[in-house]
Amino acid sequence: MEKTIDENKQGKSLVLEQKKGNTRKLFIESYGCAMNFSDSEIVASILSEQGFNTTQSLEDADLVLVNTCSIRDKAEQTVRKRLEKYNAVKRINPKMKVGVLGCMAERLKTKFLEEEKIVDLVVGPDAYKDLPNLLAEVDQGRDAINVILSKEETYGDIAPVRLNTNGITAYVSITRGCDNMCTFCVVPFTRGRERSRDPQSIIEEVNDLWSKGYKEITLLGQNVDSYLWYGGGLKKDFIKASDMQKATAVNFAQLLELCAKAQPRIRIRFSTSNPQDLTLDVIETMAKFDNICKHIHLPVQSGSNRILKEMNRLHTREEYFELIDNIKNILPNCAISQDLITGFPTETEQDHQDTLSLMDYVKYNFGYMFTYSERPGTMAERKMDDDIPEVIKKRRLAEIVQRQREHSEIKTKAYLSTTVEVLIERESKKSNVQWSGRTSQNIVAVFPKEQYQIGDLVNVNVTDCTSATLIGVAIGYSKDN
Repeated sequence: MEKTIDENKQGKSLVLEQKKGNTRKLFIESYGCAMNFSDSEIVASILSEQGFNTTQSLEDADLVLVNTCSIRDKAEQTVRKRLEKYNAVKRINPKMKVGVLGCMAERLKTKFLEEEKIVDLVVGPDAYKDLPNLLAEVDQGRDAINVILSKEETYGDIAPVRLNTNGITAYVSITRGCDNMCTFCVVPFTRGRERSRDPQSIIEEVNDLWSKGYKEITLLGQNVDSYLWYGGGLKKDFIKASDMQKATAVNFAQLLELCAKAQPRIRIRFSTSNPQDLTLDVIETMAKFDNICKHIHLPVQSGSNRILKEMNRLHTREEYFELIDNIKNILPNCAISQDLITGFPTETEQDHQDTLSLMDYVKYNFGYMFTYSERPGTMAERKMDDDIPEVIKKRRLAEIVQRQREHSEIKTKAYLSTTVEVLIERESKKSNVQWSGRTSQNIVAVFPKEQYQIGDLVNVNVTDCTSATLIGVAIGYSKDN
C-alpha cells in the first residue's frame, strides 16, 4: 500500500492510501457519527482487495458509495440531495455505479431501490464483507442488497484503509451495536445488538497506527463503556459464560489501560459514553495515565426525570449529577460535553427549565443540541404523538444553545494566561499562517506556525479566546513530543 496526495473540495491536500495495480476508482462519502467514518475505512479496505483505489473526484469514480445516518430526518434529507448530485454525474458517466451504506440503508432496505432509481446497491452496517459478491451482482446488471444484522461481526480482522487522513489522528472501533433501546433512537434497529471486539486485535491496531506515525486514536462505539470481551458473543450472554471466561474478561477500564500501556506516547480518546455505564474505574484509569485525554462526551438528552423516563434513559437527573461530581473530583481538569434533545413528546415548560438548570449545574465545555426528530420504527414514533409545535421546539433550542454558548465562554476564558499542550492537526481554517490543534480536553487552539509541523505536540501560551477556540503562541515542544 502506498500513499498519494489528492485534493478535496476545499483544495486542501489529503493523504490517501493507494494499492499498486488497482485500476478502478471508489468515491466514498460519510455522514453522521464517527462510527460511519470508521466503517467507510473498513469498506475501502475490503474494496481495495477488489481492485479499487479511493479518489476525491466524483466525476472520475467507477463506484460511488454514501455511508448514511438515520438519527434525524435532516440527515436523511441530506443524503437524498447528494443522490440527486450523483444522478447528474451518472447521466454523463452511465457506467458509474451508486451504492448506499449504513443506517439509512438498514432502515429502508428494498425501499431504497424503489424510491431512488439511481441506486444499484444497498448494504447495511453488518454486511460489508459481502460487498465483493454484491458488486459481482451489480456488474452483471442486477441490483444488489444485503441488510442482515449480525450478532457477531466487529470487522476486527480487517485493517482499515485510512480515508482523508492527516496521518496524525485515527479511529479504532471497539464495539458495535447498542442494547439500550432509548425510545427516540433508531440505532438498535440499524446496528443491532452490542458486541465487543477482541482486545488483542485492538492493541495490534493501536501498535500499527503508532508505527505509521499516528499520534492520537479515538476508541469508538455506540456505547464504549459497555465494552466487555470474554471470548466473543453478545453482552447479554455474559451471565452464561464459564467461570474461566468471566475471570479473564476485559471491561472498558481495563481496555483503556491496555491501550495506554501499549503505546504510552500516543494520545487516547473515546466516544461515546452512556451515563448508566460510565463507571468509577474508567474515570480512575483516565486519571492514572497522562496519555488518556481528559475529555468525556456524556450525552444526557434531558434534564427532566419525567422526560428521561419517557426516553427510557436508565439514569436519573440525580444520578447524572453524582457522576458529574465524581468526574470533577477525580479529574478536576476534565472537559465534559453533552448531547441534548429538546421538544421530546409531552415536554412541558417545566421539563425545559429542568434541562436549563441541569446545564447550569454541569456547565459543559461544549455540546450538540437538537430538536426532537421522530424516527420511523422507534418506540416514540409508535407510541407517542409528536405533540410539541415546531415554533416551541425552535424557541427552546435557541435558549439551550444560548445557555451553552455562555458556559462555553466561561470555560474557555478559564484558560487565559495558562499554558496548554496541543497536538497540531491541520492548518487553521481562517488563516494559512496559523496551525490548528486540540488540547487534551478536546478544545481547539490556534497559533502562529513558526517552525512547528503537523503532528508536533507543543506547549501553547493562551493569550485570547472565543467561546469555542483558544488563541495563543507556541512556546516550545512538549516533553512528550
